[in-house]
Amino acid sequence: MYRITHQTHYRYSNPVDVANHVACLRPRELPHQHVLEFDLHIAPTPAMFIERIDYFGNTHQIFSIQSPHRDLQVRSSSLVEVLATQTAQAAGMISWESARDRMTEDCSPAGLDAYQFSFESPRIPLRPGFADYALESFTPQRPLREALLELTARIHADFTFKSASTSVSTTVDEVFLKRVGVCQDFAQLQIACLRSIRLAARYVSGYLRTTPPPGRERLVGADASHAWLSVYCPSESPDGPVWLDVDPTNNCEPGTNHITLAWGRDFSDVSPLRGLILGGGDHTLKVGVDVEPIEEPALA
Repeated sequence: MYRITHQTHYRYSNPVDVANHVACLRPRELPHQHVLEFDLHIAPTPAMFIERIDYFGNTHQIFSIQSPHRDLQVRSSSLVEVLATQTAQAAGMISWESARDRMTEDCSPAGLDAYQFSFESPRIPLRPGFADYALESFTPQRPLREALLELTARIHADFTFKSASTSVSTTVDEVFLKRVGVCQDFAQLQIACLRSIRLAARYVSGYLRTTPPPGRERLVGADASHAWLSVYCPSESPDGPVWLDVDPTNNCEPGTNHITLAWGRDFSDVSPLRGLILGGGDHTLKVGVDVEPIEEPALA
């Protein structure tokens, strides 16, 4: 059980006359994840606010502020229960070539939904170099999950995590060349590798429970949003197809320490807050995330 607080504060050098924003801050409801509470506070108070479900099934909060302001503060608070799930090892035993080929012939709703994640997207190109890098792990007839985990481990070993080393405008090509980045970069890079060999992979945004060093207290607000990816695995089992999650930043398969917020083709589909403003001049941005594990939900 987690209490998650996500705070965003924009401060502008000049007044913003009109602002229209889209937030993606409500965690997804999933078979293994339940949203027990969600609250969103916006200051100044919006003149218009609506909530809708986007094409990928994520919840968006759309709001408009129509009075002059120099500060924008958006604070979401969620109470989320995450259940342990068993890794779909049996499904992942099919060869990666079989997973690739079955998807192109699958006209079921699940298959058609997955197929869209095998193409280029605004922030993820397909390149022969990405395919070559992936094929070092995806050798002929190798089980999909086994190859996927090796590729995840290689990215973790070959690339250096360095906070603030990149920005949202950094391309996958730059990350591949410089071998440095953050979780968003590593997720998009691995997706580029997988799509370049015609597998379907989607970008997942969320939160990660962090553990302080021994003898140190957990710092409130010191957490951050996180990113990983899922790969589509067709299956003939009664449970149907599955998505295999991997986290290249931490070289692991996400479990109860990962809280899913949204998914899409790449980061551009799931940005926590984006919009258009009139005025404002220069601005500063401060973001704080707190993922607090709790023993029992405060539902009384």
